[in-house]
Order: sequence, then structure tokens, then C-alpha cells
Amino acid sequence: MTKYYLALLSLFILVGIGCGGNDGSPKKMSEKEKLKQSLKYNPMKDKGVGPVTSLELPESIDQEMAKTGEELYVLKCSACHKATEKYIGPAPIGIFERRSPEWIMNMILNPEKMIVENEAAKKLFMEFNGSPMANQNLTEEEARYILEYFRTL
Repeated sequence: MTKYYLALLSLFILVGIGCGGNDGSPKKMSEKEKLKQSLKYNPMKDKGVGPVTSLELPESIDQEMAKTGEELYVLKCSACHKATEKYIGPAPIGIFERRSPEWIMNMILNPEKMIVENEAAKKLFMEFNGSPMANQNLTEEEARYILEYFRTL
């Protein structure tokens, strides 16, 4: 009978330890958690981390910019990205349905910081087996050309 009482007492102690520590007060959130919650992670509101904070795209595609962007894409990006299929990195086709223009530009311009500070970039980094995107040291103008090319896909 004492074994039964000891086992029961042990169970109560373990349950008490497991359930203890919560005084009922709400957990304090970090600034990052507050931002995440306020966004309710809407990828179209996520502008990423980098120099581009606002970007308005015209309704029509600038064909000259897109042509230059395609040339830059082939030269700088095609070793890891295929336009219409996953490869070493994600395919840019349909990217405007998944990401904001600012996020795309910041990922092109600032991939190291994006992978460290942006949740969506961290997830992509893990999804693609920890393969970081190489910083091609493009200018904002060159990144904008590539963005215009993505609009044609």
C-alpha cells in the first residue's frame, strides 16, 4: 500500500512541477514578435531588410528594362535560379504573388542580412538546404532591371 501512495505522491509532484511556473500574467513579447503579430505575416506587407523601403511599379512593363534585366539575370543569377522551376534556389516565376517588390529587391541587394533578419528569407534558406544566395553586388538600378524582367515571367 505504501508503494501505491509513493507512486501517487510522485505523480502529483511531477504534475505540479510540469504545470508550475505560470503566474497567469501574459508573456512579454519582443519587438520582433510584436511586429510579426501585427503583420499577421502577410508576405505582401513584408518589405525585407535593406535599402528599398518603398517601390511603386507602373502598370505597364518597361520592355527595355526587362530586356536588360533578363541579360543580367542570365549573367548573374542563372547558375542557381531557373526562371520557371526550382533549382539550387527558388524560381522567380510567380514571385509577385508570394513577395512584395521591396522584398525582392532587398533579397537581390542584401541577401546576407535578409537571411539573418527576415523570417521569410530564413525559411527559404532552410528550404533550399542552407544554400545562401550569393551577393552579386548589384546596384539598385541593376536589381530594378531584374525585377522588371521577373514581371515578364
